[in-house]
Amino acid sequence: MTGTAEAADSVPAATLHGHAVTIQRTEYGIPHISAGNYGDLGYGYGYAFAQDNFCELADRVLTLRGERSRYFGPDALNDDALGETADNLSSDTYFQGIRQAGTVRRLVAQPAPYGPTAQVKQMVDGYVAGVNRYLGDTGVAGLPDPTCRGKAWVGPITASDIWTGILDLDQVAGTSGVKKFVGDAAPPTAAGAAVSIGSALGSVSTPTGPAPGGVPALPTSAGGLGSNGWALGRDATSAHDAMVLGNPHLPWLGNARLYQVQLTIPGVMDVSGVSIYGTPVVVLGHTQNLAWTQTTSYASHAEFYRLTLAPGDPTSYLVDGKKVAMAKRTVRVSVLGADGKQKTVTRTLYDSRYGPVLGYGWDAGSALSIRDANAENIRSMNEWLAMDSAQSLGQLRAVQRTYQGMPWTYTTAADAGGSVYFTDSSIVPDLTDAQLTRCTLPADAGPPALDGSTRACDWGDDPTALEPGVYGPAHAPALTRSDYVANSNNDPALANPSAPLTGYPAVYGTTTQLFPRPQLGLRMIADRLTGADGLGKPGFTLASLQATTLGDRDLSGEFGRDDAVAMCRAHPVLTASDGKQIDVRAACDALAAWDLHGGATSRGAVLWAAFFDPLLETTNGAWARVPFDPAHPLTTPSGVNGDNPQVRTALADAVESLAAQGLPPDVATGEAYRWAGVPLHGCTDDSGCFNVLTAQPTSGTAGGLDLSPANYAAGSTFIMAVELTPAGPRTRTVLTYSESTNPKSPHYADQTALFSKKQWVTERFTPAEIKAAPGLQTTVLRR
Repeated sequence: MTGTAEAADSVPAATLHGHAVTIQRTEYGIPHISAGNYGDLGYGYGYAFAQDNFCELADRVLTLRGERSRYFGPDALNDDALGETADNLSSDTYFQGIRQAGTVRRLVAQPAPYGPTAQVKQMVDGYVAGVNRYLGDTGVAGLPDPTCRGKAWVGPITASDIWTGILDLDQVAGTSGVKKFVGDAAPPTAAGAAVSIGSALGSVSTPTGPAPGGVPALPTSAGGLGSNGWALGRDATSAHDAMVLGNPHLPWLGNARLYQVQLTIPGVMDVSGVSIYGTPVVVLGHTQNLAWTQTTSYASHAEFYRLTLAPGDPTSYLVDGKKVAMAKRTVRVSVLGADGKQKTVTRTLYDSRYGPVLGYGWDAGSALSIRDANAENIRSMNEWLAMDSAQSLGQLRAVQRTYQGMPWTYTTAADAGGSVYFTDSSIVPDLTDAQLTRCTLPADAGPPALDGSTRACDWGDDPTALEPGVYGPAHAPALTRSDYVANSNNDPALANPSAPLTGYPAVYGTTTQLFPRPQLGLRMIADRLTGADGLGKPGFTLASLQATTLGDRDLSGEFGRDDAVAMCRAHPVLTASDGKQIDVRAACDALAAWDLHGGATSRGAVLWAAFFDPLLETTNGAWARVPFDPAHPLTTPSGVNGDNPQVRTALADAVESLAAQGLPPDVATGEAYRWAGVPLHGCTDDSGCFNVLTAQPTSGTAGGLDLSPANYAAGSTFIMAVELTPAGPRTRTVLTYSESTNPKSPHYADQTALFSKKQWVTERFTPAEIKAAPGLQTTVLRR
């Protein structure tokens, strides 16, 4: 690829033809990219993204090629913050298996809508060319980010790399979440005793960083990926304009990060929002007349199947009494040895009729396999790119019906007409309620699994679905209103409590009890609509939406702090789990003085989270003074039962835990939670904080490629408040961790400083607004 990069103060629209691409950077380095066609637009996007995050992308490509062990050894951890952190050898085995099977090549070759549209292909190919153009311009030795400058593992990327990343992204709620146990699978005769499922179960991440080694709970369950999404209609706003709040909660490191961008093809597409790293489409944002956001769906997007193995043959299984041999694929991984020399490790991957066989719980009698509804899905890119041009809810629905590619998220949207919309249009297994009841095996010590010994437990074949085995659009929960719809990772039923959704298949979610965060979100909306929140007259304005979002209320503290203080006043010395006697008087004073918020200067939120969060997982609901009542889902459970010995132990453990970290009981949130030294605000998901945040005092100080617990943070990422007015969108945003992963970049933590002060960026959307930006930087690329 040849060409030159030119700096200019402004570029007339007439030049946006042929192969001219314009990148205009406004405050905080936010790029606004314009081109005359999709390929050139992708080219400009790839170049701009590489300027900010080339090392992060190069590191991700190394994972997607299955080559981490070659450079970093087999035992180090991969860079996956969104799916599952795994040891390099298992990760490399998994991705080498995908490459050897030709999965990506086959999916890309399919005609649309199954495979990518011509426009999406052009975007991806252009993106790759733009990234490589940047690398060619700078050279490996001249990269500004020291984390990959001059490294042997850095080089040009390919379209196959990007498509592999897209496939992996689409499978986050399924196979990608258990890739470690796909990569290290081996029958018991070859590997000895199988790993116990019970001992292997774990979580994708912890408040202090990724937790490798355990089988993660797929992100469709509590404790997985999170977000808040609101759409406020004409009946809920003061000006009767629709508004959308987007507030995804994701890790602040690795492939989970979001990149803020505006993409424009004059007369064709003009969209502003964020992309997931390594993808050239906006997945959450707005056009002139439509805004939308995404939250993690509670539907099932993958199912475990328990295989009944053939007697004496651990690599064959029985289906309706007939023996079926597992498919096998041998892969070879180049591994850096302790002596500094390369060696080749050979592993075998196993597949059943349902999908990959996992390497835990595999014994002489049974094994576990996973069937992923997104196993053949890369058409998510078709859907997102088409959404990037949509201008109404009707067009949005048409896009989702056409491509049926949303992998694992709800969609919450509004248009300039003042209507709002919520749906779970994600790809969900076609399993009837009767099948789930009949086919779900006893969990024992492991995850719920379906009976893999009979075809009666196979997925159905909905004729309205693009592919067999999944539900078509008619089954998806959906709600259109003129007041509001909201989701904070609760199942679809209470998108609006005034109009509960019913009648959808149980595989989309059956949880009626709300966790504290979705409870708080719905309460916040109700308080604003009545004016009870003290933010002015009833009804949302853009300013009150911003203030509500970053209010840092802690719901469990509101309903339980006083009970906890009464408990510790009555029992100033409590027994911790390790049997130690803990003096909790200072902690009790801290809780009594706490302002019940997670502000940067609030003292008590960190202690409260350390106390309350474990109660949700260890007491089976017995922590509550008032138990859950299905008739009152917004207000129960509530209170804290200080008579419960587990509750008392939890407070002693919390005080002991903070002391072990060198933190006093009254540590301020901004002292415990920092990013690159910037004090943060927010509180934890389990405690019922809307603005979710967890971090360490040292988070963000080691650069973007370090996923260690001391560098880890997670929670609110891109926050968007947009009002769709007759004069066009009015938008306020903040990208909490900023645009660049390069610790030497001026845009490594500049928006973090804004977020710390609860300040926002006034978005520049129109050409005039962009041109008026102080310090505007313009680059023209010619291919």
